[in-house]
Amino acid sequence: MKKILKELEAAEKSLKKLSNHEFACEADARMAAEQWLKENELYEFQKLEIKTKSHRLENKKGRPRKGEDVQTFYLIEAEIKHDQEKVQEKRAKLGRFILATNDLELTPDQLLKYYKEQGTVERGFRFLKDKSFRVSEVYLKKESRIEALAMVMVLCLLLYSIAEWKLRTRLEETKEAIRNQVKKKTQTPTMKWVFFQFRRITELEIEIEGKRIKKVLNLDEETIKVLRLMGEKYEKYYM
Repeated sequence: MKKILKELEAAEKSLKKLSNHEFACEADARMAAEQWLKENELYEFQKLEIKTKSHRLENKKGRPRKGEDVQTFYLIEAEIKHDQEKVQEKRAKLGRFILATNDLELTPDQLLKYYKEQGTVERGFRFLKDKSFRVSEVYLKKESRIEALAMVMVLCLLLYSIAEWKLRTRLEETKEAIRNQVKKKTQTPTMKWVFFQFRRITELEIEIEGKRIKKVLNLDEETIKVLRLMGEKYEKYYM
């Protein structure tokens, strides 16, 4: 449907351009209209008129005086609509695929929406395979331990995804942005990059006259902004 609407918009734009063209005779105008239909086969004219327009020979402004010699041009005035027969013929040639589910409560639109969102899930598995986890360095023999490690990794992915979703949502709501790896502002940062920025933040604990004092070092404008967007529960651990 979106593609059809986009094509209609492009067709109307090209027709408007054609309508502004001045032809020397009516036959040329009708020939141009027929050629337009050949190039835009999914449409037909709902209305087609050839109108005349006169210009003064000396290119003077204003309307021609009575009896003054003028040059007449012909303009196309048309409205279009889809040729449903040709649209259906084109649809019949398009490829098809089948989506099946055992969830009988889902509507077709919901099912298609979830299918299109599978890329998000696949990115999650890429996250689990990241070398940062060092999973390849872990050797487990018992099935129970393998299952336990898989559970921990999936929980990590869950927390990672929730944090990323929350930060992106807050950035969109507040119309703010943070800088990515190439210093460009973005509203869709990855949490991996955000975590990398937080790696240099450290806690310093010193004792002065018997009193222990804790300070958080290396907080900058970007990390403070992230904490503020994430909420008070996050701020209290750093601020």
